[in-house]
Amino acid sequence: MRKIQFLLVVILFATVSQAQILKPVKWSFSAAAVKGKAGVYKVSMTAVVDKGWHIYAQNTPDGGPSATKVTFTKNPLVLLGGKTTEVGKLHKEHSKEFGVDVLSYSDKVEFVQVVKVKILRKALNDKNVVLKGTVEFMACDESQCLPPAAVGFEIELK
Repeated sequence: MRKIQFLLVVILFATVSQAQILKPVKWSFSAAAVKGKAGVYKVSMTAVVDKGWHIYAQNTPDGGPSATKVTFTKNPLVLLGGKTTEVGKLHKEHSKEFGVDVLSYSDKVEFVQVVKVKILRKALNDKNVVLKGTVEFMACDESQCLPPAAVGFEIELK
């Protein structure tokens, strides 16, 4: 009987601890060839943010929250075309917690990077080039900020 009670308590704690893990941001990653430009791709890193939550833009002032940062692993076959851009409804507000004006996104934001594959697929025996990287971000709601998190990705450039 004691073993059963102990087992039930362990299961209860495991269930409660799982319920407390907050993941208000879901990421998806994709790449699409740019028509008319051989070897050029539009790489998208899309964040869907739960209602009431937000993540910060790539540019935040000193003393502010952790900015979203997209980092690509060096690949000798891939050339980055400019800076990563943001597509979404940008919110600007003064943060009492940080004492600065901050830029953030709610609901959905897409981070876009144009890349060029230096060698055509024919030279690679029709193998796809893989672009790897990491997105670092911080999610907050009205009452709390989660610690900065990182999500790795691998995208095939087909």
